[in-house]
Formats: sequence, structure tokens, C-alpha cells
Amino acid sequence: MYFPEQIYAREPSMQRGRAEQGRILVIEDSRSLSSIMRHKLETDFSCQVTQCASADVFREVMQGGQTFDVAVVDLNLPGASDGEVLDAVIAEGIPAVVFTADFNRDLRERLLQKGVADYHVKNNEHAIDLVLSSVIRLLGNRDVGVLVVDDLPSARTMLADLLRVQKFQVYEASTGYQAMEILARQPHIELVITDYHMPDMDGYELTRRIRRDHSSDRLRIIGISSSADRLLSASFLKAGANDFVYRPYVIEELQCRIQHNIETLAQLQQLRVAAFSDYLTGLPNRRYFFDAGPAQVAGRLERAEPCCIAMLDIDHFKKLNDTYGHEIGDRVLQAVGAKLARRLEGSGHLLARLGGEEFSVLILGLDVEAGSALCETLRSDIESLRVALDDQDLNVTISIGLAEIAGRESFSNYLAAADQLLYLAKSYGRNRVYSESMLS
Repeated sequence: MYFPEQIYAREPSMQRGRAEQGRILVIEDSRSLSSIMRHKLETDFSCQVTQCASADVFREVMQGGQTFDVAVVDLNLPGASDGEVLDAVIAEGIPAVVFTADFNRDLRERLLQKGVADYHVKNNEHAIDLVLSSVIRLLGNRDVGVLVVDDLPSARTMLADLLRVQKFQVYEASTGYQAMEILARQPHIELVITDYHMPDMDGYELTRRIRRDHSSDRLRIIGISSSADRLLSASFLKAGANDFVYRPYVIEELQCRIQHNIETLAQLQQLRVAAFSDYLTGLPNRRYFFDAGPAQVAGRLERAEPCCIAMLDIDHFKKLNDTYGHEIGDRVLQAVGAKLARRLEGSGHLLARLGGEEFSVLILGLDVEAGSALCETLRSDIESLRVALDDQDLNVTISIGLAEIAGRESFSNYLAAADQLLYLAKSYGRNRVYSESMLS
């Protein structure tokens, strides 16, 4: 799918996609459990898995100089029955997910003190799925920015260290104003965890200020406080926070609340992409074009930079549909969309399918002359396209109308001007580019 980077810079990374291709170390003496985990990680998530059935094999692997993103660790292994391998994994800086048959409160405390990322007990048929879920979550967290705001260094450091164990990219601020500066510099931050008491502004005010610029579907806020005031949570939520946790917190509860907020952002992003995507070609649709285009134009006009807009139409598409059927017509639309997307990838220009056989390109940073040259390249690319049928290859051409964007008008007016020039391109024989410069 072709979405310009500058437009989707504030989108949360989709955790399911970014979790793939991690390097996973599975340290487990049960051959069946280890094989099942390896199969699922490699098949479902394209991970690279290394298996260790004993402490000796683990030492050999680590001497080989390999690096790993996450380790799944059984506590009781041949040659290391008291968790020595877990200590070695943590010493290597590898996030550890413990998978153990024996569990009690004392063990839980020891694991948390050691800094394990998560733990699961081998006590039901879903245990492996829970382990894999933790692994994929940790891989996904690598691209997520989290800002911790607290004026007390010890409390801030404790929370930041906990987040780093979970593989988040962690930023720290001691004041509200510092937090706002960091947010402005780091647009990939998706979660802010803020204390209530701070010297320059309290947590309520910081939350309100963040919400002026960052909506809840793009950035989540969790309030945190050691206050005994039970109304504090309600005040935070009414100010725009998404969650609240009282200190002293249960680590697992805080981890779950953080992860639920991150997952909510990912789900909202998926819905946005679905709403803005053309179902057939995967390109941005008309709704996205009209949502993102005006802001892009306004920015260029403000900086006195050139831009223009092109309307593209597949020639004789109705005849093609009538002759070959709608299934072939859909195949042609997909092929044309893919060809245009490949040519424009990384250019910063905005391509969309407006509907039917019509596409549009908002060409940013180019005047009409340079835009015409780009459109001619697009026209030539499509002319050389061959769409394979059962017994032949189908040739396709497009006509293009190109209008300059020189002043502040409605976005619809820009598109209407390009549409009129497209009509002229068709009138003069199709398979050509017609721009404003050709009117004089």
C-alpha cells in the first residue's frame, strides 16, 4: 500500500506486521514443546529460531557470537537446574520470557527482581500460545516510543527501566514543559506516562495540553500517582487520559495496562488504513486524497513551493469491461495502480484511486513543466504495461490532465481544473498528457 511517509509519520506502527523476522532463542529441554514453538514462530511470524536443549548447547550458541531479540527460557535444564541459564541470558541483555512448570509467589518475586520481561506456567494447552504472544509483543515494542514524565528521579528511573525491559524506546522528562518539547521532537511516541505532582504544571494540565495537539487515537496517556486521593483517577480521565494507575503498582498489572493501550492504538490504525484504502488496488482512496491533500497544498503554498495536480483515466475502459468482463477490468485496474505506485514510491507525491477508472496524483515540489515530464513518464509506463489474459496480452493506455496549483482555492477546484484538462487530452486522441501550459 502506498501511503506517503510524511502523511503517516504519526501513525502507530502496526504491531503485528513489525513483529516479524525477529531472532528468537528457545531454551527448552522438552523436544516437543521446543519444536512446536519453533514451528509457529517460523511459520506464522517469519522469525529465525535457534533451539537449545541444555546448558551446554546454550553456551556453545552464545560463544558463536550470535545476537538474539528475545529468549524463551526454561528454568530447569540439564546442566543448569537452578536458573543459571536465565541469569546468563539477562546478563547478555536479551529480553527473557520464562516458561516453567513450577511456580509460586517466591519464584515470581525472584523473576521480577532479575528483570524478566514476562513469565508463563506450563499448566494448560494454551500455555505455548501465551508464550508466543509475549515474544511477538516484545518484538513489536521495539518500534514504540514511550515518554515517562516524573520530577522524582528514582520513580522515573524505576518506571523507565521497567519499560526498557519490555523493549520500548523510552524517553524521560522531569517537567511538563520538557515533556512537550520531547513530544514535538519525537513524533513516533505513542504513549505518555505522567505523574501528577510536578514543579511547573501538574499532570492534569500536561494531559490537557497534550490533547490539544494529539488525539487519543494517535497517542495514549496513562496517569500515575502515589496519592491516596481516590478522585485523582477520575480527574485524570476527565482531562483526557486513557488510564490511571496508583502507586505502589503491581508490575504485571501496569504492564498489561500499557500493552492494552498500545494494542488499542494499533487496532485504531488498522481501521484508519482500511477506511482510507481502495479495496481493489490497495492505494489511498478518494476519502484519503481529500483528507490529506488540502493540508499538503496549504503547506506548499505557505512556503511558496510549486505543486500541481493530475487526473489520470484509463482509455476506453468501458469498452474493455464490455468486451472482456469486469473481472478482467478489475485486473487492469490493479495492474495500473501497481505500476503507478512503483513509479511514485518514495517520491513524496500523493497517489490515489478516486473511483472507477480514475486516478489522481498530487505532485508536490514540481512546477507544471517538471510535473508534465513526470506525467509523461507515467503515461509511458502504462503504455508499456501488458496485462496477461488466458490467450493474449492486453495493452492499456491512459490520458492525463495536469493543472497547476498557484493560489488558494478549494481542493475540489484544483481537481476540477485537472479534470477539464483530462477531457481535452481525451478529445485530442487519448494516450497523452495535456497541461495548462498547452492552453496558451
